[in-house]
Amino acid sequence: MKTLEEIKGLGPKNIKLLNKLNIYNTDDLINYYPFRYEIIKRSNIEELNDKDKIIIDGIIETLPSVYYISKKLDKMSFKLNTGNNLYNIVIFNRGFLKSKLKIGSPVTVIGVLDKKHNTITVNEIKLGKLEKTIIEPVYHTTYGITGSNINKIIKKVLIDDFNTIDYIPDYIKEEYNFLDKNKSIIELHNPTDVNKLKNALSRTKYEELFLFMLKMNYLKDNKENKIGLKRNIDYKYVEELINKLPFKLTSDQLISIKQIYDDLNNPRRMNRLLQGDVGSGKTIVAIISMYMNYLSGYQSALMAPTEILAIQHYNNIINLFKDYNIKVGLLTGKLKAKEKRELLQDLKSGNIDIIVGTHALISSDVEYKNLGLVITDEQHRFGVNQRGNLKNKGITPDILYMSATPIPRTYALTLYGDMDISNIKTIPSGKKDIITFVKKESEMKDVLTSMLNELKANHQIYVISPLIEESDKSDLENIHELEEKMNKAFGKYYKIGVLHGKMTNTEKEEIMNSFKNNEIQILISTTVIEVGIDVKNATMIVIWDAFKYGLSTLHQLRGRVGRNDLQSYCILISNRETERLNILTKTCDGFKISEEDFLLRGSGDLFGIKQSGDMVFKVADLKKDYKILLKAKEDSEKFLINKGLEKYDKIANLIFSSTELD
Repeated sequence: MKTLEEIKGLGPKNIKLLNKLNIYNTDDLINYYPFRYEIIKRSNIEELNDKDKIIIDGIIETLPSVYYISKKLDKMSFKLNTGNNLYNIVIFNRGFLKSKLKIGSPVTVIGVLDKKHNTITVNEIKLGKLEKTIIEPVYHTTYGITGSNINKIIKKVLIDDFNTIDYIPDYIKEEYNFLDKNKSIIELHNPTDVNKLKNALSRTKYEELFLFMLKMNYLKDNKENKIGLKRNIDYKYVEELINKLPFKLTSDQLISIKQIYDDLNNPRRMNRLLQGDVGSGKTIVAIISMYMNYLSGYQSALMAPTEILAIQHYNNIINLFKDYNIKVGLLTGKLKAKEKRELLQDLKSGNIDIIVGTHALISSDVEYKNLGLVITDEQHRFGVNQRGNLKNKGITPDILYMSATPIPRTYALTLYGDMDISNIKTIPSGKKDIITFVKKESEMKDVLTSMLNELKANHQIYVISPLIEESDKSDLENIHELEEKMNKAFGKYYKIGVLHGKMTNTEKEEIMNSFKNNEIQILISTTVIEVGIDVKNATMIVIWDAFKYGLSTLHQLRGRVGRNDLQSYCILISNRETERLNILTKTCDGFKISEEDFLLRGSGDLFGIKQSGDMVFKVADLKKDYKILLKAKEDSEKFLINKGLEKYDKIANLIFSSTELD
């Protein structure tokens, strides 16, 4: 490997420009792959439509003329004889080529066809005829250096100084008939054949994903071997609690409880996601998990994203354990200083068995005597660091995440193997799927009619304002404009309330209680109602500017209705991205939605703190190369079992230098 300064003929100007692209040495250069390829082959004129891209060669029929529109803009035109037709050629800012374009000279043009005027507006022109299919690599560039220049520099390095490490084991290369790594790299930068290029791309993508999955599986093995808390819970006490419940648990709930029980009794640390749609019964599974943790003599902490939801959990736990000697605490911002001091002291001394709260649970002044179980509800509402801070409050507490719709990062983790998962897919008896529509603002009359029908049936409605940033004054204006619209349509006969994040907690509670008691029939709100409000009489939710929200958020919002056996509806109002939103009209399955979210938004940085967006691979794309990923996952697992890292030092060095997942 050489520095850029050691490459002969590479001047300081180009070195500086390459540095801007994070290229500092020859290894960086040869691994600076094109992000796409331009396939240049002669177009079939008969198959082209107006405004289609055209690639064609011919002979210059007329002398090119150049017209200067401004100092920085020129227009050159000439006629091109293709043998079958005579085209008017128009190209901008290529006036400097005039001297090279002689009558009778062969050229190849790439542009857009205007069939009516027999004109090609050209964006690229090449001297000479198109003898064969050309594959041109296209690189990310910066001002001052072209993709062509980058390619020339890389080709020089490939000739003069070319040495790489192949991380794919030989037996895998033979199984898939992969190209040699050096040959693949040469083909990527200097493609000679479409099929060879496809092979080189597949091979390079596989190597990236194979190493990635090795890293994931190695980290998982480390977590599985990580010593957690030692417990010896007798399941008969769990069964006694289950039998005392006023309702029957679903088969999925029972399976999830048994999985968590096995995790808690296992000396390795639990890292589990409990997934189920809103209303599927995740909360009772979490409460029973805390009971099992209590039986083993440890404290539990349940962190919720809002005070409303925290209070709801607290009341549910208190109600369930009213006949048990289990001490439950609630830590929120509403506590007075004296109450908080007493609560924190009880928590530190072990006088509290279960603590429920918001992000206040991770404050520096919160100490636990023997925290054994950490549960994060609606985990997509917390950042990675927040969740990590809570689990670090104990020595090695077991971790349980709950979510109705895993965010892409979590979905990726569960899919790729770091996190165990419990699914609650069984729908409680009598519950109906929420019927979802996407409507444009021009169809508002239909929306208002649907709303009126629900109101006449004595049902209630949520209306979600297109508020994104509650600190923005204009956003608050949005919610009041919507209030005026609703009052104009329904205010004469129905009570309308408004709820937003700028209100005090007391104001919020008053509004929500009024809505729960059906004193308010239409609740106009921001996404503060995404979690925490359980109003069984609410059968419709109307979401304004739905395109502004992610699928996960929309799914959570939709979950505010359909809380009983009444048919419920969700109306998404949007003039944009209707194709994406139509996903919600087809399914109420949280995992399917999460998968679509993953494909649309990316996986997130699995080894860092990002929640969405793509991981940085040079060639592989997790959304497009999903099948390659699954194969690499399978192969990496077999490799670790059968071969072991000790035989492959070059791979082991990469793995052992990895940062452990949060």
